[in-house]
Amino acid sequence: MKTQSITQLVIGAAIAVAFVGPITKTARADDRGHVTADSQVMHRTIQIDDLEIFYREAGPKDAPTLLLLHGFPTSSHMFRNLIPALADRYHVVAPDYPGFGFSSAPSVDEFEYSFDNLAREIQVFTERLKLDQYSLYVMDYGAPIGFRLATAHPERVQTLIIQNGNAYEEGIDNQFWVPVKAFWNERSSENRDALRSMLTLDATKWQFTNGVRNAATISPDNWGHVQPLLDRPGNDEIQLELFHSYGSNPALYPQWQAYLRKHQPPTLIVWGKNDAIFPAEGAYPYQRDLKNAELHLLDTGHFALEEDGEVIANHMRRFLGQHVHSR
Repeated sequence: MKTQSITQLVIGAAIAVAFVGPITKTARADDRGHVTADSQVMHRTIQIDDLEIFYREAGPKDAPTLLLLHGFPTSSHMFRNLIPALADRYHVVAPDYPGFGFSSAPSVDEFEYSFDNLAREIQVFTERLKLDQYSLYVMDYGAPIGFRLATAHPERVQTLIIQNGNAYEEGIDNQFWVPVKAFWNERSSENRDALRSMLTLDATKWQFTNGVRNAATISPDNWGHVQPLLDRPGNDEIQLELFHSYGSNPALYPQWQAYLRKHQPPTLIVWGKNDAIFPAEGAYPYQRDLKNAELHLLDTGHFALEEDGEVIANHMRRFLGQHVHSR
C-alpha cells in the first residue's frame, strides 16, 4: 500500500487537534455514586496491516463486551455519550472504519472500499483485541458490517441492538434510495455525480436534524466533526465507492435473515421512526424472523442517539441486564 501523502497527514493532524484536542477521559459514577476508573473513555489506535484503526474504549475488560458499529457519515463520535453511560457495567468498544473518523483513510487506489473489506478489517480488529464474544450495536453502515460478522461467527454474538440499521428490502423502498439504486444499476459518471450532493454540509446537517422533535437539541459539534473529515482530499471518492458497494448488501439479506431465524439472538430494536433514510418500515420485519425481538419506535430521526440517547441507554441497560451477565 502506498504511503499517505504529506498533505493528507497534515490535514488529518489538523482535524484531530481541532476536533479531538488532548485525549480526555470521561468518568461515570457507579450505582453508589462512586466514579470508577474502568468507566473512563480511552482513545486508542491499533495497527492492522498498513492501517491505523482508531477506537474508543471504556469499561472493565473482564465485563461483557459491547461492540458499537457506527453509521455514515460519522464515526465512533456518534457514541461519545453512550459509551460512558454503559461503561460502569460493560466493556464498550467503538472503532472507526477505514476512511472514517480518525482511522487511516488511504485513497481508493490504495484500499478497496467495499462492505466486504470493511467487515474483514473490523473482524481482524475484534480478534486483535481478543473480543471473543460481544453484543453488537449496529446502525446504518454498521448493520451490513455487523451482519457480516454475525453470519461468519454466530457464536461470538451474544445479543443485537439495532438502531436504524437495515436487513430487509422494505427498509430501502423509499424515495431516498432512488438515485442510489440508479448508481448500483449503472455505474456511470452521471449517476455517480448525482450522489455528490450527499457529501455536502447541508446534507450532513440534514441527516442529523431531519425528523427530530427539536433541532435546537442537536449539537452542531456533529457536523463540525463530520464535515471536515468528509472534505479531506479524496474522501469524496471513498464515500462514492461505498455508496456503490452498498448495492452488495440486499443480495445478502436472505442470508442475514436466515441467521436471525436459526440463532435467535436476543434483540433490542430502538429506531428513530422519523428517519427518511431508513424508515420504520425496515424495523418491523425483524419481528418476522425473531421470536422475541423487542421493538421501540422513538419519535426522532436518523441519529436517534442525539435526541434520545438517555432513552436508548436505559433500554440497553435493562435489556442487557436481562440477557447478558455483567459484573
